[in-house]
Amino acid sequence: MSLLQRLGIGKGRAEESIRAEQVTALRAALNKCRDVATYWKRMQRGLMAAVAVLMLALGFVLGAYREPLTQAIANLFSPLGLTGSVRDAEAGFVAFEKGNYEKALEIVRPLAENGDARAQSMLARMYYRGRGVPQDHVEAVKWFRRAADQGDAVAQFNLGVMYSEGQSVPQDNAEAEKWYRLAADQGNPQAQYNLGLWYAQGGPPDNVRAYMWFNLAAASFPASDTRNRSLAANSRDAVARNMTSDQVAEAQSLAREWKPK
Repeated sequence: MSLLQRLGIGKGRAEESIRAEQVTALRAALNKCRDVATYWKRMQRGLMAAVAVLMLALGFVLGAYREPLTQAIANLFSPLGLTGSVRDAEAGFVAFEKGNYEKALEIVRPLAENGDARAQSMLARMYYRGRGVPQDHVEAVKWFRRAADQGDAVAQFNLGVMYSEGQSVPQDNAEAEKWYRLAADQGNPQAQYNLGLWYAQGGPPDNVRAYMWFNLAAASFPASDTRNRSLAANSRDAVARNMTSDQVAEAQSLAREWKPK
């Protein structure tokens, strides 16, 4: 049976009546999704996007009912703050990199307040460095944590730094290691390097793990970042001087088997 047949689309008033009932049901379902999304917006972004794509496809098939469905989808996206957020966030990052901090703040703050993790991470960096706003590590921690809780690797790394240094949070190496690991597991090279330092000299010594993370960091830093690539490679080689050949082989095997989470 074709897709049109499954949707009950055909000629005649009976088919038209069935189609109208389907559209009514779809709109009612979207309204329910919108209410749920308002409460669960952090958990449901991917699901709602998939639902919206499906509904738009149905709208094209259902012809005359396309407009009501499109409006329902817009209402669904509104509480999620997804409309244009990726494009706007990118503009904020560009403004920040160009040193136009006032413009970056104007773009990023509303996105951050609406739950955009990348914007939250950028706003935290602005507070951390005092760019476009007075330097405020308390605010930086707040926004880094919000972004980190949503899985933003840059925020997780920076939160680890703040716990390591005791910046507006109690100094806590274990908490720093936790956030470094979460970011390193996603492939963040700075976090991988700091996690290598943790295993080499911060926590219980583990040269195998230190070598592994230094090796991954050396490979993960961009080729253009010769300073950090060299630093990671030199740290790896320094650790290797205190390891047996079997330990080095084990560390290299762990690095080869590692995959980002």
